[in-house]
Amino acid sequence: MLSRRTLIVSGLSAAAAGAVGYGLWPRLGGYEEEAARERRLLASDPALTGFVRMATLAANGHNTQPWKFRLDEDRVRILPDFACRTKAVDPDDHHLFVSLGCAAENLAIAAAAHGRPGDVRISGGPEPHVEIVLGQGLASNEALYAAIPERQSTRSVYDSRPVSAEDLALLKAAAEEDGVSVLLFTDPPDTDAILEFVVAGNSAQMDDPAFVAELLKWIRFSPAEALASKDGLFAACSGNPALPAWAGDLVFNAVFTKKAENDKYRDHIRSSSGVAVFIGNKADFDHWMRVGRSFQRFALQATALGIRNAHINQPVEVPAIRTEFARWLGLPDTRPDLVVRFGRAPALPMSLRRPVADVVL
Repeated sequence: MLSRRTLIVSGLSAAAAGAVGYGLWPRLGGYEEEAARERRLLASDPALTGFVRMATLAANGHNTQPWKFRLDEDRVRILPDFACRTKAVDPDDHHLFVSLGCAAENLAIAAAAHGRPGDVRISGGPEPHVEIVLGQGLASNEALYAAIPERQSTRSVYDSRPVSAEDLALLKAAAEEDGVSVLLFTDPPDTDAILEFVVAGNSAQMDDPAFVAELLKWIRFSPAEALASKDGLFAACSGNPALPAWAGDLVFNAVFTKKAENDKYRDHIRSSSGVAVFIGNKADFDHWMRVGRSFQRFALQATALGIRNAHINQPVEVPAIRTEFARWLGLPDTRPDLVVRFGRAPALPMSLRRPVADVVL
């Protein structure tokens, strides 16, 4: 969801990286098999742990997977895991709580597809969490359920084709959530203006050593690193070649520059069909989790339609720029929550997730 960084490897331009499909990369040893195993749909009559596995496939910042699950008969409680905080990019845990909402939506959709419709209860009090109480009923949401294993944040160049008005309406309808507004921008003057906010935010972050150090901490350069940790941003998932672990830091320090990153985002946004902006009515834990639910349905509906998406959250991650961005949106008294580009492109390798046993309390 929320992670949107791509390492630009020496000799490989952003445009070339985005144009290369998943099938053209060399095989990644046991990585692909493990990713496929984790993303199998559930057998009939699954246990609660099966629904948890579907929940863990949700979007989340830097693939830190900042959640814990407590199971109790017919209910699941999703709690924040503050050990997975990203303090530099997300100092107030905004993205962390958005991620909890994404996981709750995946779990509710998976349960509904197996005849276990859930009542999703968001608590934004002193111990914020989400609780899903499961019932019995007819199977529903099957198209979105089938999209859960296929959804990814596709951080590459898209093919620039417009999305039809009918598909835009389906995306907007899927994202409907009380307390959340979703704005879709498809006209070039608007997306060009958003691009300037992205570049300004990216430039500020690239000048922040704490941000760069935190990002590097979560990058997994080799399949072995990714398989060992089952978290973080594997280089191949951003369309880049996997590297030996010893070479990763050297390449990162040599080529991860402000100019290269800004040029990459210009290519990414100009090749996209549009940009979606998600805004909660209030800047609190409750609404951040609601934004997560809204975005997750948007992303699953996009996946079902063959539309990719990726986060370009710099305009909402740098406070001074966020204020200007809200003013540009015509909503100066709000806090914009997510900025997401969308369009069509080949799939990239899927990210990994920790085993269910590691996230269930």
